[in-house]
Amino acid sequence: MQILAHRGYWNSKIPSNSPLALKTAIENGYGFESDVRDYIGRMVISHNIADASCQDAEEVFKWLSEYGDRYCFAINIKADGLKDILREYFERYNIKNYFLFDMSVPQMVEFAEMGLRFFTRRSEYETEPVMYEQASGVWIDGFKQIDWITDELLRKYISDGKEVCLVSPDLHGKTDYKLFWDKLRSWNIGFSKVLLCTDHPDEAREFFKDKI
Repeated sequence: MQILAHRGYWNSKIPSNSPLALKTAIENGYGFESDVRDYIGRMVISHNIADASCQDAEEVFKWLSEYGDRYCFAINIKADGLKDILREYFERYNIKNYFLFDMSVPQMVEFAEMGLRFFTRRSEYETEPVMYEQASGVWIDGFKQIDWITDELLRKYISDGKEVCLVSPDLHGKTDYKLFWDKLRSWNIGFSKVLLCTDHPDEAREFFKDKI
């Protein structure tokens, strides 16, 4: 299993999605999820509407390259039209440990045609993942309900050659997220194909230490 730090390694002193949060995630041995969008001809890190204070995304790719592309970058696509600059950065910094997700369907088609790695989505609202055959993996997100996330479902995706990235319930404010973790840890699945995106990466690393 791989642990992804949601919007970096943040706490009361380090803002989420900040340059320090992303760099600290890498320094602590974590991949991470973060958001990219365009701003005046640049690609920047920003969950919300971008402004001049946003971090240039190229710096993040430089950091990943400096660490030998060991840590996965889950790239949440917040705007269309980024395909060319993404491919440029992947090639320039030799980044292969990544996946793109949450893009529009037309953008997903273009990513597939370009051979870029993307994950499709599965939630209680999206019961049929779009472009499943072309996707490298499935981003699995239970917004309000998680009982539909089963070991059988994960084994099916993994047997189809997909990776799976699970959104930990803590991202939706659930304080009992460890109940889901406990269930997940008991499943007989191929954990080498599983990623967990969480706001509590240190807790997760200790909890799943026998699966990492």
